Amino acid sequence: MKKLRLWIYWGVLSFLMTAFFTYRLRTEDSTVFLPGETTSGHYQIEMSCESCHTPFGGVREQACLDCHAEELKAADDSHPKKKFTDPRNADRVTHLDARKCVACHVEHRPAMTNAMGVTLPEDYCFHCHAEVGGDRPSHRGMAFNTCASAGCHNFHDNRALYEDFLVAHEGEPAIRDLPAVVSRMPAAPLGPPLTTLQLDAPAGVAVTSSVRDEWASTAHARAGVNCTGCHDVNTEGGGKQWAGHPTHEVCVSCHESQVAGFLAGKHGIRLAAGLPAMSPALARLPMRPEAHSRALGCGSCHVPHQFDTRHAAVDACLECHADTHSKSYKASSHFALWQAETEGRAALGSGVSCATCHLPRETTETGGARSVRVQHNQNWNLRPNEKMIRDVCLSCHGLAFSIDALADQALIEANFRGRPSRHIESIDMAARRVSKN
Repeated sequence: MKKLRLWIYWGVLSFLMTAFFTYRLRTEDSTVFLPGETTSGHYQIEMSCESCHTPFGGVREQACLDCHAEELKAADDSHPKKKFTDPRNADRVTHLDARKCVACHVEHRPAMTNAMGVTLPEDYCFHCHAEVGGDRPSHRGMAFNTCASAGCHNFHDNRALYEDFLVAHEGEPAIRDLPAVVSRMPAAPLGPPLTTLQLDAPAGVAVTSSVRDEWASTAHARAGVNCTGCHDVNTEGGGKQWAGHPTHEVCVSCHESQVAGFLAGKHGIRLAAGLPAMSPALARLPMRPEAHSRALGCGSCHVPHQFDTRHAAVDACLECHADTHSKSYKASSHFALWQAETEGRAALGSGVSCATCHLPRETTETGGARSVRVQHNQNWNLRPNEKMIRDVCLSCHGLAFSIDALADQALIEANFRGRPSRHIESIDMAARRVSKN
């Protein structure tokens, strides 16, 4: 009888535990499953454990590379894996085995997680660069934890901080003579321009006059993209079915690189992991309460049937973001420049919108053909923020001014209203070293 009672208790307890965990899973209350808080870069997909982990096998190195390999390649990684597989550096690997991402970045360790998700003690640079003071007199006396200070060195991406790059941009003015970003290039049209009389929505679908007029004024209509081009989606049986609210899976047929960027950034990373779409309610940054329930997709910024890129560049951002940096934008000189451009009082590309900095324009060449597209991964150049210098800041500002501005946290919070409060000596030290050689 005693054993029977124990089995009954065990059965009831198992049932209650199963019900509890099932409830937590369905309501996406993930805290019960996690060994610790997830970093800001990964917390949105913390319920998609398989994105990073293998059962009983830890974190897959390839899982890190699936998301970050392209970024590291573009950054011309300062510390690539080959540097640590070189036999000449075998002694250094015993101190810091950076051949694997998890050597430096361990998730679910909030008490030991520093900037950029680094979980190593602050003296990690010292293991390999202990003698830097002898090689570079300018570095003598510097504390061991100042290497990664703003405007100095980054472990992976130093494109804006390499010595030859610093020297090449010495003496530049704070603001260039003709400050402007490159113009976007429209995609090749799919067909001749269309008018409202050529709408091909099915007879059973109601199309209001406002929707008809909005569509007719867009680049879609000018490029020959009709209603069915977006709303007719493929079915499992190989046919077509009308979709009232097309998803990013429809947009990708014409905007492959833009959708890829969207899915790689914080706005779309949950969709890429097979989770419900991101909403402002899930963000860690302050967001506007009225936007909390908005599910983010392509149509969140590019309003359906309008696709107004100017709306997407500013208003769409401010409809959700309520952090100090965002709320300070409309009082900044950047916004004044944006107003001048949109009102026709200044040249194209001279205005600075939210997207100018956070969704930078990229120039590529394929087979001799030049193309300018918008990078839709808003995290692409955000951390560390010096990544923004080459693709964005230098379009309008000198290098020294850009480094100083991005190292001034108070200036960033004020959305660059004002001037940097101090000067970073990176360029000065590089110039002195070159002149002595």
